[in-house]
Amino acid sequence: MSWQDLLQLVTQKNSYILQAFLVVFASLILDFIQRKALNRLFLKAQKSERMWDDAIIDSLKKPVSLAVWASGIYLATEIIEEATGAVIFKAMEPIRDTVIIGSIAWFLVRLIQRGEQKYLEGDKEVDLTTVDAIAKLLKVSVVITSVLVVLQTLGFSVSGVVAFGGIGGMAMGFAAKDLLANFFGGLTIYLDRPFAVGDWVRSPDRDIEGIVENIGWRLTRIRTFDKRPLYVPNSTFTTIAVENPSRMLNRRIKETVGIRYDDAEKMEAIVRKVKDMLMNHPEIDTGKTLIVNFTTFAPSSLDFFIYTFTKTTKWAEFHAIKQEILLNTIKIIQEEGAECAFPTSTIHLADKDIFRNADSKL
Repeated sequence: MSWQDLLQLVTQKNSYILQAFLVVFASLILDFIQRKALNRLFLKAQKSERMWDDAIIDSLKKPVSLAVWASGIYLATEIIEEATGAVIFKAMEPIRDTVIIGSIAWFLVRLIQRGEQKYLEGDKEVDLTTVDAIAKLLKVSVVITSVLVVLQTLGFSVSGVVAFGGIGGMAMGFAAKDLLANFFGGLTIYLDRPFAVGDWVRSPDRDIEGIVENIGWRLTRIRTFDKRPLYVPNSTFTTIAVENPSRMLNRRIKETVGIRYDDAEKMEAIVRKVKDMLMNHPEIDTGKTLIVNFTTFAPSSLDFFIYTFTKTTKWAEFHAIKQEILLNTIKIIQEEGAECAFPTSTIHLADKDIFRNADSKL
């Protein structure tokens, strides 16, 4: 068959199926070309120092394919509708518009996700909680706007939908008050910032302690120190006290040490040398409160206490420093010829003459 015969066949009235097929085939080729072009552009953009070019190109890939196919299928159905007069194909135009709007929304959501990943993977320090909150708000805004545009495209009155949403929102508020409480609890966390992703938190009111892994709109996921996930409804944080040890400036060493009553005359020298040791220790923050004093006449010991702060807030490093200070304290006590006390009891026996006189009277 020559090209002239093929062209004549295409232009014939009963050749609408072939025409529709050619439109779909052209969509296939166009989709293939745009995929190849975007893949090449993406490889070049990855080598670029600019932050957003590869994110934009990567976000375009699938939404553009969807838009190409939606337009191609719409054109094919229009050809069939003109040839057959089938009323059912009239619904394809709003479907095409809906799919294209959905493609744009999909592109924006993907772009927000890629942008969030870019910020989190970047070298510069960013607040994970802020980035996560902004990304979620942007995605929710895109989805809500897209839904309203689709409804307007389909012929619904947006003002009526919004008014109905207000009435429906009141009914849903009563039915889903816990869900709304958790939502506003999550919003409160984002605004007040009592903790962020990666912080160590605990509550004196509840058995909650661990590292914050994720702050969602309904739940906050905390990884406890025994590596179990703990899911806490966000509304809980509006009614309990929350400690954030990750934001502490120093860690405190508070210890009481006792020596024997027999070493009372050595207490003053021991206290002075322990304080000098702390003042000269490189890991002790001498700008904070530092106290070493004799405090208590205990039942079996003379007690002095050590009160100071380390420069580090890291848990493992803190305990290593605390161990070194306690060992140095023991060495100072031993160097002064004293000993650490332990609980003892003293029994005083009466004079033997008393027992002898008692026996003689009997």
